[in-house]
Amino acid sequence: MDERLQVYNDKMQKSFNNLMEEFGSIRAGRANPHVLDKLRVDYYGTPTPIQQVANVSIPEARLIQIQPWEGKMLKEIEKAIQVSDLGINPTNDGKTIRLVFPELTEERRKELTKDVKKKGENAKVAVRNIRRDANDAFKKMGKSSDISEDEMKQLEEDVQKITDKFIAEIDKSVEEKSKEILTV
Repeated sequence: MDERLQVYNDKMQKSFNNLMEEFGSIRAGRANPHVLDKLRVDYYGTPTPIQQVANVSIPEARLIQIQPWEGKMLKEIEKAIQVSDLGINPTNDGKTIRLVFPELTEERRKELTKDVKKKGENAKVAVRNIRRDANDAFKKMGKSSDISEDEMKQLEEDVQKITDKFIAEIDKSVEEKSKEILTV
């Protein structure tokens, strides 16, 4: 791939990866350890991801079990979960913390699906903005005679193909995540 296109391809890939991270944090009625990814606990004065101070496992479909490596981290982890926007109350037995995910209501599933579609739309807007930036850059190159008009047209066509590829990937991901959420 032309290095002039590679920059924009990488930016679009980052937008897509960001969307996939956001999808990972949306809970679909099943326990998913990625809902904890954005949570940080105070570990000797440093905000640290829960996965780095505890063993996170999923013994059942709707249960996350968190077992800290140090006993004193139990309260810190519990506090971080309580103040987060997870909407789940942790239960603590003195050694482990359990998060029980309730079955999602039909209404909540539809709400989450709308949210997924909105995040997908935002990602597509980001990809299209990157395409616009690329086309602007190619037009500037054309005006300053750095590239021929044919080259400029070819670069614009290529960036459109890259854009189409990412838009299709986003649409597919939105559809898959929506299906996952709506599956009871």
